[in-house]
Amino acid sequence: MPAVGGIGPGTGKEYPGNLTPYVLVTCIVAAMGGLIFGYDIGISGGVTTMTPFLQKFFPSVWRKKEADKTKNQYCQYDSQTLTMFTSSLYLAALLASLVASTVTRKLGRKLSMLFGGLLFFAGALINGFAKAVWMLIVGRILLGFGVGFANQSVPLYLSEMAPYRYRGALNIGFQLSITVGILIANVLNYFFNKIEGGWGWRLSLGGAMVPALIITVGSLILPDTPNSMIERGQTEEAKAKLKRIRGVDDVDEEFRDLVAASDASKLVEHPWGNLLQRKYRPHLTMAILIPFFQQLTGINVIMFYAPVLFNTIGFKDDAALMSAVITGAVNVGATLVSIYGVDKWGRRFLFLEGGVQMLICQAVVAACIGARFGTNGDPGDLPKWYAVVVVLFICIYVAGFAWSWGPLGWLVPSEIFPLEIRSAAQSINVSVNMLFTFAVAQVFLTMLCHLKFGLFLFFAFFVLIMSIFVYFFLPETKGIPIEEMNRVWKTHWYWSRFVEDLDYPNGGLEMSKGGQGPKNV
Repeated sequence: MPAVGGIGPGTGKEYPGNLTPYVLVTCIVAAMGGLIFGYDIGISGGVTTMTPFLQKFFPSVWRKKEADKTKNQYCQYDSQTLTMFTSSLYLAALLASLVASTVTRKLGRKLSMLFGGLLFFAGALINGFAKAVWMLIVGRILLGFGVGFANQSVPLYLSEMAPYRYRGALNIGFQLSITVGILIANVLNYFFNKIEGGWGWRLSLGGAMVPALIITVGSLILPDTPNSMIERGQTEEAKAKLKRIRGVDDVDEEFRDLVAASDASKLVEHPWGNLLQRKYRPHLTMAILIPFFQQLTGINVIMFYAPVLFNTIGFKDDAALMSAVITGAVNVGATLVSIYGVDKWGRRFLFLEGGVQMLICQAVVAACIGARFGTNGDPGDLPKWYAVVVVLFICIYVAGFAWSWGPLGWLVPSEIFPLEIRSAAQSINVSVNMLFTFAVAQVFLTMLCHLKFGLFLFFAFFVLIMSIFVYFFLPETKGIPIEEMNRVWKTHWYWSRFVEDLDYPNGGLEMSKGGQGPKNV
């Protein structure tokens, strides 16, 4: 078995710098960009179980749900129109992320965040006042454009602002705010569903204006990153900014590397075409497979449709929303564990531990649901302890995701790309993420109807595959300066064959021979 992993300790450069209050506050404000994505994931699943909402916009689903109360529980929400309401956002986000790449590179990370906030605000406004299904879909598409811009720019911004020793923890602030957004949405759904008169869903959907305002105002007061300023020719201002965010005057070495990386990136006329070059093979592989695998953990099934899922396994509407609140709280708590451990234990450890945890839980949940619901979807009378066991294992599963693939699925791609391909590669990362989020959201309810409890085994299979992939092919990136990242590929047992020293004159030539893994196999 080949030695897998990253590089030995003590290799390469160490830039001076501290975690200053200025950087901490800046990264917290920027990470709030995740709120809009999280709020939307949480709100859409809850709203689609609210009876007044279904009666107004999706009466056929409501009639089917009422008629199916004693029949097949697996198929009661199977409606392409209903799933299009949820998943249209992700298709729009996919398209927006491709445009956002150019905006982020040429106009800066801040402006991309501003566009994201404004578009999301417009979508929330239309959804809150929706009178017909087409208004809902238009609103969702605008929300999607907002998510595409924010998800493209925020992880890059955080990785570029953070001192390399704390990059993991600060970048995971983005995932933390996604989980907080989901939790807030679940809590609001629970209380808004109790409003007399059946208009609570309007507050749920319109409430998305609040996180949109936070990221819009935040983007106006945030400084730009030194990397982005250098990229746009503001060299002197970038050096002053770097001194401020690092909290030291001795930033010459880091600044020289940033300028060298920027100069190299300017020689690249077509970053999209450039991605196909052999030397970027490891980066392109990660930009595609990490978000692909992240969606096929099955987490969005749980988060989008937690209320629907809990309703299906025997909880009433109110209890289903409450169960979603519980999983949301677990999600936030486990993400805090990841923030604590990512720069201590490393990325690979969290990926692998989370994978094993998710795999076990999916097998148990599949067995529990299969034992009671069988293949006909009629569970009879469900005992309370049974439902509690299912929720417990779903919570352990959510925890496993929230300290592994959840935050690291955004962190690792945002920190491994060299500057010359960073915006384009991050766009591919977001696009693949949104494409498979869309696909999973669009087909989940149909798959639940046909695969039944086997759906959890379907996702468990992919968790096994992705854990094997991480073990053999993902190097450790903990504690490596972002502009020095290419040395992890040059010491990897497999990727070293694609990357030569001549490819990267800046960063990595001064490596010791302490890397793990043979150069060629």
